[in-house]
Amino acid sequence: MKQRVAIIGAGPCGLAQLRAFQSARAGGAEIPELVCFEKQSDWGGMWNYTWRTGLDEHGEAVHGSMYRYLWSNGPKECLEFADYSFDEHFGRPMGSYPPREVLWDYIKGRVEKAGVRPWIRFNTTVRGVAFDAESQTFEVTAHSYEQDLTYSETFDYVVVASGHFSTPNVPYFPGFESFAGRVLHAHDFRDALEFKGKDVLIVGGSYSAEDIGSQCFKYGARSITSCYRSAPMGYKWPENWEEKPLLTHVKGSTAFFADGSSRHIDAIILCTGYKHHFPFLPEELRLKTGNRLWPLNLYKGVFWEQNPKLIYLGMQDQWYSFNMFDAQAWYARDVILGRIALPDFERMQAEDLAWRREEETLETAQQMFEFQGEYIRQLIEATDYPSFDIAEVNRTFLEWKHDKYENIMGYRDKCHRSLITGTMATPHHTPWLQALDDSLGAYLADSPEPSMKATG
Repeated sequence: MKQRVAIIGAGPCGLAQLRAFQSARAGGAEIPELVCFEKQSDWGGMWNYTWRTGLDEHGEAVHGSMYRYLWSNGPKECLEFADYSFDEHFGRPMGSYPPREVLWDYIKGRVEKAGVRPWIRFNTTVRGVAFDAESQTFEVTAHSYEQDLTYSETFDYVVVASGHFSTPNVPYFPGFESFAGRVLHAHDFRDALEFKGKDVLIVGGSYSAEDIGSQCFKYGARSITSCYRSAPMGYKWPENWEEKPLLTHVKGSTAFFADGSSRHIDAIILCTGYKHHFPFLPEELRLKTGNRLWPLNLYKGVFWEQNPKLIYLGMQDQWYSFNMFDAQAWYARDVILGRIALPDFERMQAEDLAWRREEETLETAQQMFEFQGEYIRQLIEATDYPSFDIAEVNRTFLEWKHDKYENIMGYRDKCHRSLITGTMATPHHTPWLQALDDSLGAYLADSPEPSMKATG
């Protein structure tokens, strides 16, 4: 009988897996029956923006953590699909740091061209996955919102592509229960205009803290205070942005910090990360890890070692993103198609632990993205995924890091060269700090609309 593969999620990881199989079929291979379960009504995962927070229209936890006005915080040249360039999709050069809607359009363009949408069951959430050792198959239980129907089907492989930026890690600080303003996690942040004219406290010292704080600054927050647990971000912040050591407690509208200082605040945004959370998986199949470059128990960063018919995509902390998901999906595809044989458990575990030991020696950002680049290189070397210059991607990452320390509010105005086509990006018609309209139409226009020009 024809093998069946369940793919959980139609975000960038799930779409990479569908594209990988479609590519094999286009090359003449016989592929398994594919069923992709997507709880949202459209594809794109996080890039499919929703205004909703808390619960969605079906009473389920909202998956998306995307907010309005998000622009890429890394060069698009470092995430470009090797088989589908930005030039091919847009037909012209463009800036290196496009906004959310532009990237969503790009992601959709590849899978629309590939014709994989019929393999996806939208408005359908996976409730449970169980493995039967005797038949060596999985029973996947799903619920269709459209039919209000819960049903189960059998699969030979399950690909977990649901991501790990949906379940917020929400710490508690004394005084939260009586704080006079609003407390929210980055997961529920949607519109920086909500905080115009307010004193905002950002708890956290990583990418979401940097970016959400920058959004609030751009759209008119009166002041921004960010606090860190281990080390400050250390950028050259605007005059109304101050970094503090960790928050200790809140009293009324005053925040107190570990250095004994205090500040008036109107709102607290917790940029404190996310949990790997898979409530649909039983204990014996569930990945448990922090957000790190090398989660344990995944051979090649993908195959659940205790049962390699369960596959995880995109579970790593990410320097690389879309192209790493592709590398993983192509490798997983070739294992399922029998083109690559997996070693026994002992050899898988030994290789896994060797990668972890190397990860634990990494100290600098450059070492980290070179580590991830080498991981990707080894994956694509084993498949027919188009090769690309990983050393040049790493060099672009290094330029990006330098640009951020030089001008944290202006690095998005820099341009980089595509590692796929060689095309040099062109400056956007409006500097990022003044580009208040992040829509696809405004971005692709030859010049900004007069009403959208910043006045200050």
